[in-house]
Amino acid sequence: MIVCGDDALAHRLAAELRDVYRERVTLVRPGAGPALGPRLSVPAQGRASALLGRVSAVMAGTPAAPQAAGPASVEAAEPTEAVLAAAGVPRAAALALVYDDDETNIRAALVARRLNPGLRIVIRLYNRKLGQHLEQLLDQAALVALPDLEPSALDASTTVLSDADTAAPALAATAVAGTSKIVRADGLLLRAVERTPPGRGETPDPGLCTLALLSATTNDPAGEEGSDSSGTAGPQLLPDPRTVGATTGRATIVLEAVTHTGPVLPARRLTGRGVPLSELFSRRLRWAVAGTALAVLALAVTSWLATGDDPLHAAYVTLLDLFSINEPAVGESTTRQVLQLLSGLVGLALLPLLVAGALEALGAFRSASALRRPPRGLSDHVVLLGLGKIGTRVLAQLRDLGIPVVCVEEDPEARGVALARRLRVPTVIGDVTQEGVLEAAKIHRAHALLALTSSDTTNLEAALYARTVRADLRVALRLYDDDFATAVYRTLRAAHPEALTRSRSVSHLAAPAFAGAMMGRQILGAIPVERKVLVFAALDVAGHPRLEGRTIEEAFRPGAWRVLALDTTAPAERRPDLTTPRTVDGARRPTGLVWDLHPGYVLRPEDRVVLAATRRGLAELLGRHQSYGPGPVRNAER
Repeated sequence: MIVCGDDALAHRLAAELRDVYRERVTLVRPGAGPALGPRLSVPAQGRASALLGRVSAVMAGTPAAPQAAGPASVEAAEPTEAVLAAAGVPRAAALALVYDDDETNIRAALVARRLNPGLRIVIRLYNRKLGQHLEQLLDQAALVALPDLEPSALDASTTVLSDADTAAPALAATAVAGTSKIVRADGLLLRAVERTPPGRGETPDPGLCTLALLSATTNDPAGEEGSDSSGTAGPQLLPDPRTVGATTGRATIVLEAVTHTGPVLPARRLTGRGVPLSELFSRRLRWAVAGTALAVLALAVTSWLATGDDPLHAAYVTLLDLFSINEPAVGESTTRQVLQLLSGLVGLALLPLLVAGALEALGAFRSASALRRPPRGLSDHVVLLGLGKIGTRVLAQLRDLGIPVVCVEEDPEARGVALARRLRVPTVIGDVTQEGVLEAAKIHRAHALLALTSSDTTNLEAALYARTVRADLRVALRLYDDDFATAVYRTLRAAHPEALTRSRSVSHLAAPAFAGAMMGRQILGAIPVERKVLVFAALDVAGHPRLEGRTIEEAFRPGAWRVLALDTTAPAERRPDLTTPRTVDGARRPTGLVWDLHPGYVLRPEDRVVLAATRRGLAELLGRHQSYGPGPVRNAER
């Protein structure tokens, strides 16, 4: 396995493949020199963790635990053909390109496909449409080079993922519903929600199924959030019903409901394309125009009744008088002369109304291309800090959920500003660390703060200041360093036990999806359970002896994996990507997933299932010594 990248996601993905899937990993990363020979090294994050562990061991008086050897490392500024060849791409089974720059990933993917047509490639790409075209292109190149490639292997030969898309549902759910998590599958919205421990004599509601038992110290403000090394006091993923029934005093994460997301409302579509009539013309102007129209109608009717002319002719003459382009009514009846004078007076009143309407419409069209300011009465909204790659995806998620949002961004040319303008989302342009910026976003009346800027210190400063404004505000932080995130989480939780604080790392949420794609399986999403991750995956039953021929109850492995749903779609009509809704001619079709499964149902080889699994459980389910795809080298042979 080869991982190429220049940020935290590359290091976490390499650790995931090495520690969870027990794969030999070569990490290609920028270095001081253009070294091409692989050499063992420990990444910067690993050195920091090792140093922190040694310091903690000295302070506690215990010997430090030995650190695991890092992956083989190739230091190179860019993944050129020579670098990829030296890293072992011609003999590798899978390659992950997770550079922050899309162009670098695309160029490396084209080179890698030429070096190894059967290589499984996982590409980090932010542009969705470009990712679809690139996936088709690379799959076609693999099929031309290897005509006998099996369809299942071809589907897994190229996978385009976005860390922003993978992490956005969990980040949005954290801000909206605290510890609730969201995963999309075949147009359905899977919602995992935290349930508090039941009282004496109460029976806990398991929902559709219990996904996890939270750590014993979760409800203790001074307790430690659970992780892989927390022991029995840490969170337990995918417990069996007996364990859930025998455990008391611990909160649970349950699958609460499965609801159809439905199409976007027409009103929501129109808001992005034009300006509503209420914004084009003010209410006072509309009433004035309505009064003038009634006056003109009254004059036309009166002229018709008084002169006995044809109604259309009477209306025509009234309009001529209104715009002062008719001949004076000299020598005509007094009634006709009075009506002409009244029409002229109404015409004089109509002229400033027309000018005011034109000016208001011009101002409305100009403001439509500008960013909206937060309205005065706004409350119970989410304040979103940062409109970069992650913030843009989270903004789209929050809007899909119908959550009111106010964005704060320092750069007026940021990636997500255009989306905020198109969706008519109130946006404050300014430095969040400056006085008055959060106040302009109505932070004192907000429901939650979601800090997603690229600076840990900016996110922390904004969270601390927001706490001084409103102590019970729900806060979710994006922090890169896990040790720093844990320290911040514990401190804020101890200082504000009545509030909800969560720290989330995008690389921590996205790494399981990228690792699963490298192993040839589609990952629908990842749900954070404290400092652990629960992965949702789509899996074909064929070739997996732990599933094939077993009942749903027998296939359940507590603490490792659990079958949640069955895809009833015919094998020929199945789509390789379950994360997008099923559509026909632009309209959504009902989902083919069945979630209420009978425990006695026997899984057949042609079935495809959606399951929840731990990272180690998914690695065990896939099998360590099986062939992982179209690559020429098997894992056992390496």
